[in-house]
Amino acid sequence: MKITIIGTGYVGLVTGACLAEVGHDVFCLDVDQRKIDILNAGGIPIHEPGLDEVVARNRAAGRLQFSTDVAASVAHGDVQFIAVGTPPDEDGSADLQYVVAAARNIGRHMTGFKVIVDKSTVPVGTAGKVSAAIAEELQKRNAAIGYSVTSNPEFLKEGAAVADFMKPDRIVIGHEADETGLQAQAVMRQVYAKFEENGHKIYWMDVRSAEFTKYAANAMLATRISFMNELANLADKVGVDIEAVRHGIGSDPRIGPSFLLAGCGYGGSCFPKDVQALSRTAQEYGQDLRILAAVEEVNEAQKQVLGAKVRSRFGADLKGKHFALWGLAFKPDTDDMRAASSRVLIEELLSAGASIAAFDPVAIEEAKRVLALDFANRPELLQQIRFVDSQDAALANADALIIVTEWKTFRQTNLASIQAGLKNAIVFDGRNLYDPALVKQAGIEYHAIGRAVLTKN
Repeated sequence: MKITIIGTGYVGLVTGACLAEVGHDVFCLDVDQRKIDILNAGGIPIHEPGLDEVVARNRAAGRLQFSTDVAASVAHGDVQFIAVGTPPDEDGSADLQYVVAAARNIGRHMTGFKVIVDKSTVPVGTAGKVSAAIAEELQKRNAAIGYSVTSNPEFLKEGAAVADFMKPDRIVIGHEADETGLQAQAVMRQVYAKFEENGHKIYWMDVRSAEFTKYAANAMLATRISFMNELANLADKVGVDIEAVRHGIGSDPRIGPSFLLAGCGYGGSCFPKDVQALSRTAQEYGQDLRILAAVEEVNEAQKQVLGAKVRSRFGADLKGKHFALWGLAFKPDTDDMRAASSRVLIEELLSAGASIAAFDPVAIEEAKRVLALDFANRPELLQQIRFVDSQDAALANADALIIVTEWKTFRQTNLASIQAGLKNAIVFDGRNLYDPALVKQAGIEYHAIGRAVLTKN
């Protein structure tokens, strides 16, 4: 099938490349000429393992193209996927200006029946706004052309997005029950035919329920994380090993083991904004989602736990103290710095007078860009942080090591090299990477999350 993807960000690029991989003819549109130039030159504007190979293979096969030509993009695809950004507005609601703009472009240029797919994460009722925008543009042209708006939310994990798309645990598609909606259902079944053939289940539902499902899923996962972080903080006080607790409750099939790792807070492009957006939707309907308000409050507080542990050990005034920082991205296998816990920690340390040597396997350049914005009003503080090109380089002359991101290379590090590299053998582990007994054996003072019972010296 001929498919157009509007937006070549994280969701759009992965969706376009993977749909080309299963044989569709895909046209990826973006208004950012820089992104399109990078893609047409064989580059990838985001870091996502395996994506470069899929893009290169399908470009070479002629199934994947990139352009800024709006008219050409509308003409190309019988199916138009809207995969543009929906950043949080000032009140926490999803900003739909880019979604509506994409819909208007489709309405201005379409000449035949189109299935429009909301792939962006959008609140309940967005399909109606997309439909209204298209109808308005068609009316301006006095054009009577059929179309149907569907919802097909994404459930991709950054760092594993290609695998998640190619082997999904579920595909959710919402469509209307009228004649054009049923026509759209038949078209979407063709889009995902290869996936159904491979045994991946499609959950068909109405559009509003599909829109809601995406937010409900992310809200549930964020809730599990914040719940475990609350328990971990209590575990530190009452002498409990939160890792033992995690295994104990995760073995219950009613609970399961996923998203139960205690740490220094979640970040990224999805959980923070989706929790806020769902809460905002509830408020519009006169309901307060009290659990989600607590989830957000807990997460913001959790991002300060590492800083509090550092100050408890070294004092409130950190002038003259120098720290090694491992990990900048909000999670491993990505360079995404959006709502990353490292940003909160860096602000705390620098404001208290400390200096930092920071390392991340892929996120250093993005961190430089983001931190320059964070400290726009206090640029002098950025002189207290330097970015290094290796883990060992970060350790040199540091009073302690602070781990913020659970990169595999950090987990596999020889503890003796940490002990030898630091000026003081002290580690603050925001992701519970190591066995406390082995850390003690290596002569390292260890401060983890919810493991005080095992880390007291």
